[in-house]
Amino acid sequence: MKAIVQDRFGSFDALELRDVARPVAGDGEVLVRVHAAGVDQGVWHLMAGLPYPVRLAGFGLRRPKFPVRGRDIAGVVEEVGRNVTRFAPGDEVFGTSDGSYAEYAAVREDRLAPKPPSLTLEQAAAVPASACTALKAVRDAGRVRPGQRVLITGAGGGVGTYTVQIAKAFGGEVTGVCSTGKADLVRSLGAEDVIDYTREDFATRARGFDVAIDIAGIRSLRVMRAALAPRGTLVLAGGEGSGRLLGGTHRQLVALVLNPFVGHTLRPLLSAEPLEDLLALTDLIESGAVRPVIDRAYPLDQAPEALRHLREGRARGKFVITV
Repeated sequence: MKAIVQDRFGSFDALELRDVARPVAGDGEVLVRVHAAGVDQGVWHLMAGLPYPVRLAGFGLRRPKFPVRGRDIAGVVEEVGRNVTRFAPGDEVFGTSDGSYAEYAAVREDRLAPKPPSLTLEQAAAVPASACTALKAVRDAGRVRPGQRVLITGAGGGVGTYTVQIAKAFGGEVTGVCSTGKADLVRSLGAEDVIDYTREDFATRARGFDVAIDIAGIRSLRVMRAALAPRGTLVLAGGEGSGRLLGGTHRQLVALVLNPFVGHTLRPLLSAEPLEDLLALTDLIESGAVRPVIDRAYPLDQAPEALRHLREGRARGKFVITV
């Protein structure tokens, strides 16, 4: 089968389209014929092996433990392994996988959910990692309640477009921060106000927010806290600094130390895609409250280019890979 593979950590040139052996569904696994796969920052981190704690988390110290790239997946069940009870061949599914930039992927049953009926497989591939992060930011970390004022930085990107919609679904009054080219999109998703950071420093206007969800991960804790009401909550959902040791995660570490000593609630956010969140997102999608925003679809052999464009901040919503 064709797959995007890397033998070493590195930049986009470390990725190659190759013929590799088709995986076999093990016990508790499902073999999925991949139709589409999402593009997100997590894939870049695994490609680069940065920051270094990524390698210590079990993804390989000197070279990638899982050579095929990709995380988000949507496709059709080809076969099921022993003890699989929730799926059968022919079922359309979505979720996360180690190695979705390929024609086939073997995926643990508990990492997949039935595809939302109203979505195409391409749309479903844009959901898992980014939308689960957004759901956790709004529901679990931000604990957004009806009538609360919610500030969202990075509102026009993959995670941000979901965060705007989910915050609205939870009753928040949303102000989104994004670039000029994404402002109309963010408004169309329900934001009451949009701050174009290329024309205005949001720190001069953003004040008194009950919840601030920082996806962009660029501004300091001091600036983000200044946007909050006295007892407001800051959710640190992003951090894409260039440091090789900690990347952009240093702000999360500082927030953990600072949290007991300040009036604000500072909550770092860790990404995960549990089955219950995929099912909760399906409910939001089928209710019409949330929809994937896909900027562009790339064929499998252009996956390196898709990741490059993602890192350059070009995406209005999500990029996906079609297989």
